Amino acid sequence: MSNKDLKAEVVKEIAEKMQNAQSMILVDYRGLNVEELNEFRSLARKESVDYKVYKNTMMRFAAKETGNEGLMDYLTGPTAVAFSNDDPVAAAKVVTEFAKKHKAMELKGGLVGGKVISIDEIKDLADLPPKEVLVAQVLGGLNAPIAGFVGVLQANISGLARALEQVRVQKEATA
Repeated sequence: MSNKDLKAEVVKEIAEKMQNAQSMILVDYRGLNVEELNEFRSLARKESVDYKVYKNTMMRFAAKETGNEGLMDYLTGPTAVAFSNDDPVAAAKVVTEFAKKHKAMELKGGLVGGKVISIDEIKDLADLPPKEVLVAQVLGGLNAPIAGFVGVLQANISGLARALEQVRVQKEATA
């Protein structure tokens, strides 16, 4: 296999990951030692986040191929990528939490749902509560109006029952 074919395979791999990922976060890993990188990889694996270092030229080709040219500005200097296929928040959380403890890791930008996001947007994404909590909040929000509606119906039914009881009492009194 020629060098050109190998590069084409790498570009294809990156493009597939870009298309399949719920989110993708780009970081500058300069200054991290091997032990710290291994620690990060371990944390990433626990959250089902794939962490890779690719050459920027390969990343540029893949970004162009997938229509993500907005990433080009972030593809300078040493760049590593954290891909999350299952949870759009997972990569942002893992990278942001690790970067808080290890100042050498710098956020660059990312991609969520096909939209290029900035460092601030990555941090906002990382601050979201876990998926289970969000689902519970939505369900709780949906349940409140239903509970209120049931209360209104019960009040109307009990009011009707009281009114019918008064009519019955009046009819018995007149009879």
